Amino acid sequence: MSNRMVCREASHAGSWYTASGSQLSAQLEGWLSQAQPTAGPARAIIAPHAGYTYCGACAAHAYKQVDPSITRRVFILGPSHHVPLSRCALSPAEVYRTPLYDLRIDQKVYADLWKTGMFERMSLQTDEDEHSIEMHLPYTAKAMESHKDEFSIVPVLVGALSESKEQEYGKLLSKYLADPSNLFIISSDFCHWGQRFRYTYYDESQGEIYRSIEHLDKMGMGIIEQLDPISFSNYLKKYHNTICGRHPIGVLLNAVAELKKNGIDMNFSFLNYAQSSQCRNWSDSSVSYAAGALVVH
Repeated sequence: MSNRMVCREASHAGSWYTASGSQLSAQLEGWLSQAQPTAGPARAIIAPHAGYTYCGACAAHAYKQVDPSITRRVFILGPSHHVPLSRCALSPAEVYRTPLYDLRIDQKVYADLWKTGMFERMSLQTDEDEHSIEMHLPYTAKAMESHKDEFSIVPVLVGALSESKEQEYGKLLSKYLADPSNLFIISSDFCHWGQRFRYTYYDESQGEIYRSIEHLDKMGMGIIEQLDPISFSNYLKKYHNTICGRHPIGVLLNAVAELKKNGIDMNFSFLNYAQSSQCRNWSDSSVSYAAGALVVH
């Protein structure tokens, strides 16, 4: 048996973002320099996973809140876009490549998660096809570069979970969220609007279509800021907003709810909102992006 490490290649480099390490580093630095740090280091962030030309600037507002000096483990929860998955899945890889430097998966945490019997193992092909986790790797590498040999990552692919499963995974992950040396990255875009997404909700009282989309997204963001998983589920049932990371967000909200029972005080605030373009006609389409951070007091 060979001892070669299983590596996940940076399969979207060269298309969704530049494959040049120096160019990528300069780009990320540029976006981060435009964002402001807010109160306290983030214990969790929500950030988008589109091509960097669309959402790189927005995502920087979340990554600016990361403190590399205290972070030793980075959990990345991303939705599954290509394979049907009713649970959560772990990667078969040991190392995730990025154009900046390689990130190593925390095999101890992986072993502990595996032991629960709640996780599947995804194939390397599934892992490399999926972009929801990968789009956070260069930003993670950049935010953590001053301590690059001192942290590991815990990638989790999140399936189309029922509300009770979101609660179970939230409960399970809450003990990791309670630890200040862990950072959770929740990968999600917001509204995917237009006929190509089969979603054309429009509230004409808001004026232009893009204003209606913004109003709908900000309603959802306001509910996420309340940190109440049930209200978020009800919002999704009512408006069916196409928030692709709704299940990772649901898991985070349930983990937070679990910690709140133990008297831990937290607050979440969104720091930036953007749209890929402004929809004015029924033939238009757009994707929305939001960046926010959870701070534990």
